[in-house]
Amino acid sequence: MNPAAAHTSQLFAMMTLSVLPVVLLSLHVVRVDSVAMTFESRDPITGSPVSCDRCPPGTYLRSQCSSERKSDCANCPHGSFTEVWNHIGRCLRCGVCSHNQVVKTPCTADTDCQCQCKPGYYYKTQYDMCLPHSACPPGQGVRAKGTPDEDTVCQTCSDGTFSEVSSAHHNCTEHKSCSGAGLQLALRGSSWHDNVCANCADLKDGADYLREILPAFFVHHNINIKRLRRIVHKLPSQDGKRQGRNTELNSSELHQRLNAWIASATAEEIRKLPSVLTNAGASGAGERLDQKLKRVDSQLKTECRGNEVEMVDVPK
Repeated sequence: MNPAAAHTSQLFAMMTLSVLPVVLLSLHVVRVDSVAMTFESRDPITGSPVSCDRCPPGTYLRSQCSSERKSDCANCPHGSFTEVWNHIGRCLRCGVCSHNQVVKTPCTADTDCQCQCKPGYYYKTQYDMCLPHSACPPGQGVRAKGTPDEDTVCQTCSDGTFSEVSSAHHNCTEHKSCSGAGLQLALRGSSWHDNVCANCADLKDGADYLREILPAFFVHHNINIKRLRRIVHKLPSQDGKRQGRNTELNSSELHQRLNAWIASATAEEIRKLPSVLTNAGASGAGERLDQKLKRVDSQLKTECRGNEVEMVDVPK
């Protein structure tokens, strides 16, 4: 054999060896698929072994094959399905979504229904259930809203912004500009409350400006419900009467009653509020509220010099 022929023969042999595994693999796949498309049974009359065709997805085996006839497949009735080639005698019943879930894609003859958490909920793998989206507390805003698969992502409000509510939707908002509205700053905003502005030409008692942040103050400090009940019970009133019985009220109802009092309270009554908090066992919150009030009074004296109003004298 001449060198050229020998080289050609060697090259052909190498190509054959490289292609052979692919050919064998292809034959294997065909053989596996062929087996998967059939199942072994026995002729119902003769008892002889027969190889029957499986039924395609969306159908079921109404009657199996024999030596003389093929498998008889029928469509799945409404409300049932099969997802794979099969030889079962009845389609599977469509699934039902669990508590706090809704249908994402409906059940069809060849696919079961797909469920997802309903709006306002997300799937918690650890508990295998849908939980409500977390609410970002005052001082934090929503960086990413919750989805059916992910919980809410919160972020602390940056300088110059605030959030005064507990919400799964609300983002941080910029503090309003007092000077831009021709007003003076009575209390600088924080991460959980807005700037409080004052009109020096129509000045009010410092307690009236503090009133603006009080609803957010009680939400932000998250006072436990027992102390909150004591606080509401001890709220001062013009007639000297205590608030009514509140042992049956939940946190939301207590805040509603508290906010109603805040809206109607006099400046004198609001100035008593730090002492009410302290006497109810919330001394830390009482001190912080008292500091806020002193800051307002000091700021008004500085910004509105000459227009000061006589502060209400609160009995010790």
